[in-house]
Amino acid sequence: MKSTRILGIDPGTIAMGWGVIDTDGLTNNMVEFGVVRTPPKSSLDQRLLTIFNELKAVIDRIQPNVVAVEEVFLGKNPRSALWIGHARAVALLAAAERQLPVAEYAAREIKMSVVGNGSASKHQVEYMVGTILGAGESIPQDAADALAVALCHASRLHANTLTQN
Repeated sequence: MKSTRILGIDPGTIAMGWGVIDTDGLTNNMVEFGVVRTPPKSSLDQRLLTIFNELKAVIDRIQPNVVAVEEVFLGKNPRSALWIGHARAVALLAAAERQLPVAEYAAREIKMSVVGNGSASKHQVEYMVGTILGAGESIPQDAADALAVALCHASRLHANTLTQN
């Protein structure tokens, strides 16, 4: 399998994590990660514009082959889920504008892929991402979550390659 560059995104309107890995199906190498932060007191439309512009700049600089995005989890706060949904939509739009395929994964599937437990804590995900990518615990939580999304997609790609051969 040739190398694939995956941009993982953990949506949020105040902090949107992103992380990029290269994978050949057997090894995963971290390329870059970051967090798009928006001013908490800015309006939703301004936050979304900031996220959109920064994600487009990341896509243009990093040149991923695919974008993997975490799905919205409807927890106890429907308003938070709605705001995260807006941020997801902006991420999907940035990928679509650059004609990149998008893969979407539920939080439980991401945790299962990275930690081996669909109910893993954020700290466990952060720890395993750092361990898998050889970065220790130096990755901010939002970026670690995004890298976990990318690793989940890499795992899915590898599984699909195995079933085709």
